Amino acid sequence: MILRLTRTLNTQLKGGTLAALQLHENPLLDWSVRLFVVEADEYFLLCNTPSLYCVVLDHAEIVNANQFSERVGGVFQAVLAGAGRGADDHEVGSVRFAKYLDRSVTGSMNELAAHATAFLADGGLSVHEVGVRLNDILLSALASGSSKYGRPRDEFAALVARAGG
Repeated sequence: MILRLTRTLNTQLKGGTLAALQLHENPLLDWSVRLFVVEADEYFLLCNTPSLYCVVLDHAEIVNANQFSERVGGVFQAVLAGAGRGADDHEVGSVRFAKYLDRSVTGSMNELAAHATAFLADGGLSVHEVGVRLNDILLSALASGSSKYGRPRDEFAALVARAGG
């Protein structure tokens, strides 16, 4: 599994030098991560890199790279189970930290973090519900064919189907 981190998050987790890696051969195992703050509380925005499918996590009890990797591995298994897939179909293996793939991902994650911040600041949604709402946002980075925008939920469903689902 590849986890693509910002330099700030990598420093906080003491993750070492970030490599520049190509997209994982199994795109379901490539995730980009960004830390964001809402009213002094820290949250992680995890996005599947090719589909920008989001999960939002609170920052509770994450103090190093190993704890973070374990928590993300559990989240990955839950996401696959929710998509009707078993984690056995997609062996996580070792977790490698890397730089963001490209500016399109960085810009989209910044936009999604801004939405997540607004949703959480309003106080009406749980962390899980924020992730659900983010997956329905139209993003230009997901444009395909004649469509100028795409939704992370639809892109992730297509990715799961292509991966043998």
